Amino acid sequence: MATTKKKSVDLEKSMQDLEKVVEQLESGDLSLDKSLQQFEKGVKLSRDCQAALTDAEQKVQVLLDSELKDIAPEDLEGQ
Repeated sequence: MATTKKKSVDLEKSMQDLEKVVEQLESGDLSLDKSLQQFEKGVKLSRDCQAALTDAEQKVQVLLDSELKDIAPEDLEGQ
């Protein structure tokens, strides 16, 4: 059975690449074909960034849920 593993996204690099794409598109110096190519690249980068952020958010939520379960009710009484 083959396992599928998500490709890890370097969020900072993807954000930098996305910023470059936006700058190029805003410059107005690209041909229509090149603009479309850059727009497609930007959409892909945006989706990759959103997926990475969602994954990070889920990990944080798991950690927070785990930490809250470790706190005994009597520990909260003094707060």
